[in-house]
Amino acid sequence: MSSSSSSGLTFKLHPLVIVNISDHYTRVKSQQAHLNNGVASPSASPPPRVFGCVIGVQRGRTVEIFNSFELLYDPVTDSLDRSYILKKQELYKKVFPNFYILGWYSTGSDAQESDMQIHKALMDINESPVYVLLNPSINHAQKDLPVTIYESELHVIDGIPQLIFVRSNYTIETVEAERISVDHVAHLKPSDGGSAATQLAAHLTGTYSPIKMLNSRIRVLHQYLLSMQRGDIPCDNSLLRQVSSLLRRLPAIESVKFQDDFLMEYNDTVLITYLAMFTNCSSTMNELVDKFNTTYDKHTRRGGRTAFI
Repeated sequence: MSSSSSSGLTFKLHPLVIVNISDHYTRVKSQQAHLNNGVASPSASPPPRVFGCVIGVQRGRTVEIFNSFELLYDPVTDSLDRSYILKKQELYKKVFPNFYILGWYSTGSDAQESDMQIHKALMDINESPVYVLLNPSINHAQKDLPVTIYESELHVIDGIPQLIFVRSNYTIETVEAERISVDHVAHLKPSDGGSAATQLAAHLTGTYSPIKMLNSRIRVLHQYLLSMQRGDIPCDNSLLRQVSSLLRRLPAIESVKFQDDFLMEYNDTVLITYLAMFTNCSSTMNELVDKFNTTYDKHTRRGGRTAFI
């Protein structure tokens, strides 16, 4: 397996694919643990591997992976259910006519030899399928996503042409709907009955970490520019152009359109807050009036007078 791909393709991976693969693996692992309950040494069973297809679009040299769906895998023949693949492809075509099967996904720490057989079997659907591999093992020291995208290239090894997996770089691409969905998943209540304070602390920690990382990177860049200005390090015009391009993006938030959109969102939020407050006050006032009328009725019946409220 070579270190990197030479195809020149640019891969964009949407978070929905990662969420789908993680959910698929979690469900299969939970089912396997349930089946192994009561069996001798269930911990000896290897972690499950899940399989599925990834779908999306390819525009020129840019491949964008939008979604995925699960597949049935036969471990005896090392093959996927082809009839199910074609059926799912036909169904997706009716809803998303621009989506195509770009490749497949699996889980594991590294690509295996048997994976190439599945990869070759999909070449009649896509002549250059992509292989998305998710490593479900938890590594707290790892900062990058445990996702690897492989392409296949034909290399001559010992005089024999062979297809091998090569790594490809990718970026995470999101749309507004996906950001809302991922945020919703991040705020789901834990199954162990964690308190609201625990959830709030986890949310604040998740928000604080990227801000802290961004601040540290800006500080490093600032120190580098100061050193360059003092003459401690040679001037790098290429880097200065990149920094200038980055800074030119900042005034975009000061545009008139941004201010209008921001004020509209702000006013809507404040209006909803006010409406909730008025509703709460009205409810409290109604309860107070009901209690006052009940007390007054009792008092007037005892005194022989008629209530006027």
